[in-house]
Amino acid sequence: MDKPQEKNEQPAAQTEAAVAAEDQKPIEEKPAEPAASKPVEAQDDDRIEEVKKADAGAAQVKAEEPAPVDDRPEYLIKHAGLAQFFDRLPAILEATGHKEMWGVPLKDSTDIPTVNIMIKFLRANEGNVKAAEEQLTKALAWRKEMDPLSIVADMKFSAKKYKNLGFITTYGVDEAKSVFTWNIYGAVKNIEETFGDLTEFIKWRVALMELAIRELDLDMARTAIPAIGEDSYQMFQVHDYQNVSFLRMSPTIRNASRETINVFSMAYPELLREKFFVNVPVVMGWVFSALKVFLSKNTIRKFHPITNGANLAREFGDAGVEFPKSYGGKSPELAENAMTVGLLEDISQEKEAETKVEEPEVKKDTPETKPEETKTETPVEPEKTTTEVADKPAAADANGAPKAAEGSTPAN
Repeated sequence: MDKPQEKNEQPAAQTEAAVAAEDQKPIEEKPAEPAASKPVEAQDDDRIEEVKKADAGAAQVKAEEPAPVDDRPEYLIKHAGLAQFFDRLPAILEATGHKEMWGVPLKDSTDIPTVNIMIKFLRANEGNVKAAEEQLTKALAWRKEMDPLSIVADMKFSAKKYKNLGFITTYGVDEAKSVFTWNIYGAVKNIEETFGDLTEFIKWRVALMELAIRELDLDMARTAIPAIGEDSYQMFQVHDYQNVSFLRMSPTIRNASRETINVFSMAYPELLREKFFVNVPVVMGWVFSALKVFLSKNTIRKFHPITNGANLAREFGDAGVEFPKSYGGKSPELAENAMTVGLLEDISQEKEAETKVEEPEVKKDTPETKPEETKTETPVEPEKTTTEVADKPAAADANGAPKAAEGSTPAN
């Protein structure tokens, strides 16, 4: 009886072993499965590597394809906002109804003179397209109303008010050319007469500026202003304060100065290269020091106060020899050979009335006078002639305009 039991237990033991063996088989086969044997991090690395290989392949394909070419002019690529500014130009011209700026008809981005003007307005606004658009719009509207070109061509200004007050000189040629405007404030004889009529004064100052701009040859430009570097289409300004008192400033002068600054900063941006204040008293040095607090570094670097005007030529090295003698050069004085605006010698109303009355009298008497009667009236006639001749020098003295000086001052 015992043996059968042993025989019955043996299969049971074998069955358990078989089951145990079956349970162990999957465990032994797991290492053979590569996907299940790797941790999650390893699988992520594999995927990243595959993506990298795919990107590398795509990059190689792209490298073989030619990159798109920007065929725009270099100045449109280098000047930030310039292309956008040109996109706005047609709307600006339509809104203002005026296309002329500084003698240049504004066109499109293929016209270099137009390009340079647009760049100047952008530079004046530190690349801000919206601000540049607003300023250009105001400047064009102002030019339409003021018509500066007609002022230069047609208007004559009082010699009594403006003679020897402003000049333009040009030194050198082509790329080495330098244009100067000279404001001789010490030449003002009567503050109220010169600055009292603010509208007339601004027109005179504008005429002087427009003449100087002509010398820059902006309309003949063939090269665009660089993105960084010198702008060759700018001028120098000299303000001479010889014999001008700084202790008291007339309200009339203050108003004229304020209006000039407002107009010029709006209508003539980026045309000033450097400004020299000459014959400025040493005591006024603190004024220029104080300006550094209120003005930008870019503006301050353009201002140069000089106590003695005779030292101005030294600032320009060898080129200074072309300056007038009173400014340290060897050339004639400004009044002798510099360019200025058109001036008209003043004639008093009384003298003008005398001329109108006397002319018809001479015409009437001449045909009716007989040779014999002329002898009889001789004592009377010389008195009239002498009076007329005596009046002429007096008028010349009052106007301060001797013939020699008139001939030496160009009209344009």
